[in-house]
Amino acid sequence: MNLKDYIESGIIESYVMGLATESERAEFERLCAQYPELVAARRKFEESIEASAKEQALPTPPEVKVKIFEAIGKNAPSSLGSTSSNPPNIPSMQNSKNPVRGSGMLRFVAAAAIILLIGMVWLYFQAKQRNQDLVRENDGLKTQRDTAQNILNRIVQEQKQAIGDPNTTVVNMVGTKAAPRSSANVYWDSASSSVYLVVKNMPQLPNDQQYQLWALIDGKPNDLGVFDATNDKLILKMKDTKKAQAFAITIEKRGGSSSPTLEKMQSMGKATQTQ
Repeated sequence: MNLKDYIESGIIESYVMGLATESERAEFERLCAQYPELVAARRKFEESIEASAKEQALPTPPEVKVKIFEAIGKNAPSSLGSTSSNPPNIPSMQNSKNPVRGSGMLRFVAAAAIILLIGMVWLYFQAKQRNQDLVRENDGLKTQRDTAQNILNRIVQEQKQAIGDPNTTVVNMVGTKAAPRSSANVYWDSASSSVYLVVKNMPQLPNDQQYQLWALIDGKPNDLGVFDATNDKLILKMKDTKKAQAFAITIEKRGGSSSPTLEKMQSMGKATQTQ
């Protein structure tokens, strides 16, 4: 297990403050027997709470001390303002047991309350800091998403403008004997050399294969890039070309080939624009 993450999860604080569940306590005690580092971390937290309680402890007000002494049957010391010259009444051992136990219990309850308060404040600020971190992380992700969406929208808009341009030639790619149902359209603007491919019907290929688009220029094939087909229609920006008498799509190994595999030609279409 990752002991550092386990310690930073807050389990030590929950265990010491009595906020852990029965199963969490059992697991924590079992792991303490295995990992001395966990015991040291628990002891360090307990010592920090004790030190903090001592630093924040307030002296007992004189009037409270007077009432305490009156409750146990003693006269208040002269330092508290008592002017009585009578010797203090000394209670018997039998009578002093309950007040002493009550005073000790009060100190214990007060210390426990201080420790609990410190723990609750610490947990509150931890939770608040964590919440602020999550808010910042969420804002960062939202900004990234918005930026990516804006870029995608701009690309799609540019593609639509290119495809809808009246100067763009539409090349209808029809299936070959090897793949009679394959079809796609090439949108080509020879003025800007931009080439867009719209996949209409192309089966998905094994992971080690890709489709490759070619431009036939003066009888020679020129690579215009590779692509993968999905069930959705794709609008793909391919490599530019200023000339083309025809376009063809073949199946090649992933990453593409330097020359087309003609027996795996899937579709082909002639460009009608005058060169």
